[in-house]
Amino acid sequence: MSSEQIRLVFVVYMSSIIPLILIPFLHKKKRIPLWVLPIYGASFLACAIGWELWFTYGWVDGDPVNIRRATALNVAIPTHLNWILNSLADAGSICVLGLLIIWRLFGNPERAFLQWNWRVFLTLFVWFMGQNIFVEMFLYHDQLAVGKPLSWAPFSPTGPWFNPTLFQFDGRTITLQGQLPWVIMSFIFYGGLMYYFRKKNN
Repeated sequence: MSSEQIRLVFVVYMSSIIPLILIPFLHKKKRIPLWVLPIYGASFLACAIGWELWFTYGWVDGDPVNIRRATALNVAIPTHLNWILNSLADAGSICVLGLLIIWRLFGNPERAFLQWNWRVFLTLFVWFMGQNIFVEMFLYHDQLAVGKPLSWAPFSPTGPWFNPTLFQFDGRTITLQGQLPWVIMSFIFYGGLMYYFRKKNN
């Protein structure tokens, strides 16, 4: 494997496994409240069903991941493990970390999410989109390149049929289809937290 492929494999496994171990451990040590765990689990399901399963297997007019990436990566990250690792990383390293960012900037999420707050939402949105652009540009750029179509997915409703390039950087492309899942997830995550904490406080 090339050094770039080794880095990708390391990032994928660490960003998936560390939160999987650390979140329950921190709860056991009473450093984070119990409600973080169901949010972590719900985020995993949302990301898996919303796009990771579809992008991995290419179910609707897309290429499966084992076609879109190098053989060495298929060995290091088997296809049937790919969507699990990506969904775990999405839920732990992105969604739960987003919660921590909100906690640091706006106080306890149990209060911050009781009503719509544009500053809170935009903070989450910038975090979600910023990390996704970084991932698409520097980690998965080869798998998401032009000519390697992604499947339609519930959180990527335009599918490969309408997928304009939004911008390019250093020969790497950022496309609409690659960004839509986290645009939609921003609203789903924020709305789901509002619903959860309002119900919890009633």
